Amino acid sequence: MASTAAAPSSSAFISRRRGLASAAAFRGGASRIRSPRCVLGSEQLRVVDEGKRVAATEPRAKVWTPRAPAQEPRFAALQPEARDSRMKIFSGTANRPLAQEIASYLGVDLGQVLIKRFADGEIYVQLQESVRGCDVFLVQPTCSPVNENLMELFVMIDACRRASARTITVVIPYFGYARADRKAQGREAITAKLSANLLTEAGSDRVIVCDIHSTQALGYFDIPVDHIHGQPVILDYLASKTISKDLVVVSPDVGGVVRARAFAKKLSDAPLAIVDKRRQGHNMSEVMHLIGDVKGKVAIMVDDMIDTAGTITSAAALLKQEGAEAVYACSTHAVFSPPAIERLSGGIFEEVIVTNSILLPESKCFPQLTVLSMANLVAETIWHVHRDGSVSSIFQ
Repeated sequence: MASTAAAPSSSAFISRRRGLASAAAFRGGASRIRSPRCVLGSEQLRVVDEGKRVAATEPRAKVWTPRAPAQEPRFAALQPEARDSRMKIFSGTANRPLAQEIASYLGVDLGQVLIKRFADGEIYVQLQESVRGCDVFLVQPTCSPVNENLMELFVMIDACRRASARTITVVIPYFGYARADRKAQGREAITAKLSANLLTEAGSDRVIVCDIHSTQALGYFDIPVDHIHGQPVILDYLASKTISKDLVVVSPDVGGVVRARAFAKKLSDAPLAIVDKRRQGHNMSEVMHLIGDVKGKVAIMVDDMIDTAGTITSAAALLKQEGAEAVYACSTHAVFSPPAIERLSGGIFEEVIVTNSILLPESKCFPQLTVLSMANLVAETIWHVHRDGSVSSIFQ
């Protein structure tokens, strides 16, 4: 959709990305919010004398606090009247700070919407501004409470559809119900397919998801899906750190080998190790043995999500037994269901690095936790979708 004034090339803004504040997510407390420039993993680690790894092009990231949020909006060069008023961004109640960061990066105001609950818990949604003929983007991760947030998203989609929105794009930083993506046993429901059908029937025209649990679930949608990855944000942060030992990327299970291999390739082609486990049931796992060498190295464990942290902490304990000097945990989605906080803060991890795809309350923060903002990455994706550009070009 063309705006009334020529906007600068989208590629020109990739080098200007800057993190924003999750204004209401963390106030004080023990957590550390870090928001490095989202340069999609272009800064890799290089080995210098005595095996010391340093960042190739970027200095160490500074500790960032949300007291005085400052950003360089995408439309800074345009006059307010010249901005494209046909792009509207609305947020549900699941992660409004992230939606606010996205809107600020794009230089637009977050759409006004009234969301409330009736006495019996029913959800009421009313848009407070016109969306007729507009490209609407609804930002709503389906995190806990999952059913509440998912139903709220359905009602928001219906409200936009009945308000004559031109297109409705659902932006789901964390897609719940994606773990049940196949029939592993008899008489099981495939909730990933069910959720995809419900989103389509509600009236959404396109879906943007980040690090879905299983990529095969993308095929369950009958509408276009843009799948983005949170790894570049984590890679950019790791590139800013100075690690004195050799790195080894570890997959906590066999199913995450492809993800870990891609991660290792961008870390100067670091070696790969795999933890073999046997799962006893849902949210229960038993580590068996390690494939690979981690002795005397810094292990970076990579996963798409941390739920109860049973798998990743058991794997970290095994890495320590095998001689790893330090263990870092990296994950896009910080679900942190009990007893995850107790396990992660027990001292086995040097640092737990996650993104703000899920809004973390202060009660779920601990000293080893580092939260990176993925707002710039999502905002770039929204801009490319709005202007009919290539989303995959962001990651090249």
